[in-house]
Amino acid sequence: MGYMGKSLDVDLSIGKISEHSLDMHLAEQFIGGKGLGAKILFDALKPGVEPLGPENILLFMTGPLSGTSVQTSGRWCIVTKSPHTGIYLDSQIGGKFGHRLKRAGYDFVSLHGKALSPCYLEISSEQVEIHSADDLWGKGTYQTEEILKKRYEGSEVCSIGPAGENLVTFANIMTDRTHMAGRGGAGAVMGSKNLKAIVVGGNQKIEAANPEKFRGLTRQFRKKVRENPGVKRRHEIGTVMWVKMANEAGFLPTRNFQAGVFEGAEAISGERMRDEFVIGHTACYGCLIACGKTTRFTEGKYAGLEVDGPEYETSALLGASCGVDDLAAIAKSNQICDDLGMDTITAGGTIAFAMECSEKGIFDQKDIQSLKFGTVEAQHEMLRLIAERKGVGELFARGSFSAAKIIGHGSTDFAIQVKNLELAGVEPRGSFGMALAYATSDRGGCHQRCWTPGAELSGTLTRFSMEGVPKFVKESQDERAACFSLVLCDFLPFDIDEMVEILNTATGFSYTPESYLMAGERVWNIIRQFNTREGMTAFNDILPPRFYQDEAPKGDPKGQRIKLEDFEKAKAKYYELRGWDREGIPTKDKLASLDL
Repeated sequence: MGYMGKSLDVDLSIGKISEHSLDMHLAEQFIGGKGLGAKILFDALKPGVEPLGPENILLFMTGPLSGTSVQTSGRWCIVTKSPHTGIYLDSQIGGKFGHRLKRAGYDFVSLHGKALSPCYLEISSEQVEIHSADDLWGKGTYQTEEILKKRYEGSEVCSIGPAGENLVTFANIMTDRTHMAGRGGAGAVMGSKNLKAIVVGGNQKIEAANPEKFRGLTRQFRKKVRENPGVKRRHEIGTVMWVKMANEAGFLPTRNFQAGVFEGAEAISGERMRDEFVIGHTACYGCLIACGKTTRFTEGKYAGLEVDGPEYETSALLGASCGVDDLAAIAKSNQICDDLGMDTITAGGTIAFAMECSEKGIFDQKDIQSLKFGTVEAQHEMLRLIAERKGVGELFARGSFSAAKIIGHGSTDFAIQVKNLELAGVEPRGSFGMALAYATSDRGGCHQRCWTPGAELSGTLTRFSMEGVPKFVKESQDERAACFSLVLCDFLPFDIDEMVEILNTATGFSYTPESYLMAGERVWNIIRQFNTREGMTAFNDILPPRFYQDEAPKGDPKGQRIKLEDFEKAKAKYYELRGWDREGIPTKDKLASLDL
């Protein structure tokens, strides 16, 4: 129970569609979502498979709580091998698509092969069919979704835009106009398979093992979530509440992470957005947090613009890191990225890198006028050129590090990425914990596997110190791996004990808090095995040189840098706590203890 008990396999090369029973032993070991997807990916792919080749698989995963009455259970995730990094990728996503996929009767969908021509996939409780998408190819995600929702009333749609069609390696997959599987290029994998969209519809009932107890537990949990102060704050302002806090603490990425304090932060803050531009709140299925903010701009160059967001990461990377302090202009960039189908974090990080190269005089191009920090017109034009892979856009369509290797002149030192994935909205000289979290993340420079700023600002961790960081990062990563296997939201506050009881009541399994967290650790280790198999070692668990060499110029972190010796000691301790060897490879004993 909690699961639908079957999966869908689609070979796009030959149009073969088949159903399979869910392996309940694997479901118990890996929970679902991220974890079960990682296991399937590990078993299915040979080392060295080309991410944009037909052998790569694209998994659309739900979890045992997806589509139920548990708060934030509308989330789902996509698992594949990333074309941006060449390693494991899972991308967590909200909206209503995951709920509808589960109610169509499937725990997950596995896509492989490549269609001969553009197509879309229709999934419902009654049928699964592949249709021509010739009339949709070339359209943005907004129009694609609008057309398909009219064609299939009551359905949910996920789709790619021109960036995915053109195999931009940080293309995303969009759904519900406002939600995206953003990081790592899942949209490019979808585009490489000539798959434009998936339409899902279904109303099958999702059963719990103990329905009456499950209803009671989720009712109590809902009340607890509603009364949580953090939830109320996130509902009031949204994720963009972090702009002001990050700037005051000195870790808001500014001008390609040259600093952590942005003089224009107030102009793009969540408080200003709330007071002047927010006209409504949006929520994923089954979520009372409603952290999405619909904004409308009625004056100036962008008068008439209405968009969901921008979120914190978008404001940090397309805003402060590009030197842009015009909130409406950032919202416009947000809209461009969403419709063209690109990750705003990597897009912002890549353009900020290009701006720094231009200002240093080491990058000469003629496609865009005044490619400098703060020039919004150049940012908007760059986004379009990247999605189209035209002119200078071709150079940056694989991200900052790939471009740096071509540009040269030492620019790889300030291509701000880990394992080729551009860093998110925390400057590590202002948050030492994030230095280790970024370096050891399973998909590259990601903030979602472990978030240390809250602990550092509250005093749980000592600021500007590596003391206690390895243990905190390791434990957070295991816990998040389990949570993203459920699949629940990053923003959902819960105690492990209560969530384990809810999970057991839904599934009939007998998890303890310890075995639940061990499942998360099992997930983390199988992903490390996957990445090791693809050639990743301890050498890759490292930050860009800027953070070791340059002191932070202002704010709380002024004079701080990540001392390489201290970082390496913390990394070694982290490996020790994980039971990995000095190269960061899981030992046989560790794998055996996790039944891997």
